[in-house]
Amino acid sequence: MKTLFILFDSLNRHALQTYGGDVITPNMERFAQRSVTFDNHYVGSMPCMPARRDMHSGRVNFLHRSWGPLEPYDPSYSEILRANGTYTHMLTDHYHYFEDGGSTFHNRFTTWDFVRGQEWDAWKAVVEPPLAEFKNKYHDMQYEDVRQFSGRLQNMLNRTEISEEKDFPMVQCFDRMFDFLDTNRDSDNWFFQLECFDPHEPFQAPQRFRDMYPTDYEGPILDWPRYREVRETDEEVREVRANYAALLTMVDEYFGKLIDYMDEHDMWKDTCVILTTDHGVMLGEHDWWAKNRQPFYQEISHIPLVVYHPDHADMAGERRSGLTQTQDLMPTILDVHGVNEVPDTVLGKSILQLMDKDEAHHDAVIYGLFGAATNVTDGQYTYFRYPTNFFDQELYEYTLLPLHTKSFFAANEFEGVEFTSEFEFTGDYPVMKILARKDAKRPPGQGGPPSDMFNQLYDVKADPGQVQPLDDPDVEARMIELMITQMQRNEAPPEAYTRLGLEVPA
Repeated sequence: MKTLFILFDSLNRHALQTYGGDVITPNMERFAQRSVTFDNHYVGSMPCMPARRDMHSGRVNFLHRSWGPLEPYDPSYSEILRANGTYTHMLTDHYHYFEDGGSTFHNRFTTWDFVRGQEWDAWKAVVEPPLAEFKNKYHDMQYEDVRQFSGRLQNMLNRTEISEEKDFPMVQCFDRMFDFLDTNRDSDNWFFQLECFDPHEPFQAPQRFRDMYPTDYEGPILDWPRYREVRETDEEVREVRANYAALLTMVDEYFGKLIDYMDEHDMWKDTCVILTTDHGVMLGEHDWWAKNRQPFYQEISHIPLVVYHPDHADMAGERRSGLTQTQDLMPTILDVHGVNEVPDTVLGKSILQLMDKDEAHHDAVIYGLFGAATNVTDGQYTYFRYPTNFFDQELYEYTLLPLHTKSFFAANEFEGVEFTSEFEFTGDYPVMKILARKDAKRPPGQGGPPSDMFNQLYDVKADPGQVQPLDDPDVEARMIELMITQMQRNEAPPEAYTRLGLEVPA
């Protein structure tokens, strides 16, 4: 079997045509018409690298760890495939893999390839940046707080290298993918992961795509929203949304080139294709931008998953309502390649059993971000439960690789550290139990809780926009029971319960 695992970052399912959205995405719809579309697919750990750790290991990790690398005790679908004779290759422009907090993922593959230049990838070297020029070129929303060699300034420098469509990192990714396919499409037993940073912010696309979404905005470049509440005018909000739509349509067009390639070379007969994302993104809904700092509304947590498998080609165009999650990708990928021995630590379940018929999969799944709310859904209801004291909560990192996103843990974070062997999923490895200190020199986590960060219950079938929180003690009690059950399955540490005002199970 051959597999193409296509992972785009920050796909908002509510924008895609196949999920009823109004952004021009005909090629993803074309793919859905020959595949099986999953309507109840959710995130696990947030955001980027925590989601990828879920994908590799088949279990959520946000209860034990902030953003960080694969740990020595984590299984990886790529290493397991390699051990069973499958060649694995990753091609990506997702630069977080090459920062400290993502540095153990790409080496799990047989080979890998990296395209430079996305977001604040430390790529374009300019000792004295043209600050005055950039200040005039970019909207204050993007330029505010820029300091020399800050992330946003680095992106402004990187963008000076993009003058034609062929220069865009995503375009280069697709070109290199077709090189791989030209060389290897007639070989058997390989797994290819194409991972594009787009349509993650900044929402930069060639003008021909931007012209498809006209607005009345005439100001400086405005395509990178801050992770915060919406403070912009309606005109500015429309501009940001139009830039996201343009980039998403570009993503769709290049994905269509892959469909055309598979048509031309008759690859559908022996190639599985998985299309999904790590998380969604908010574009002003609920008066929020982006992710991480707000409740995990459906725009963030409810994500697309579309799968083609040649053994299930007669299911073309069908949809599935079973509740699935990011952690299911790992055992699914192993299943596609005939690997039957799945590690005991894996809590995800292969979705191939859903390809032929629509049936239940998970009773409930939990999702969230380390230190923020713990969330649960059963597919009909979503429930967000927040710490009882957001600013003074007991919280520990459990790790053997103390790395933050772009740095080592600071020395003062190791005060009082101890080793523990309390978790079965770490196997024979004792792990460090490190107090998550707010005063440590580390990237900030979720910001302070604004007015909408309180325990919230929604019926997302009756109220898909999550406009009206429910006041239903019986349903809330049932969702709490589901949450506790899922936390127990995931070996949540005692403080994971107490910080939420829950009793620690006996």
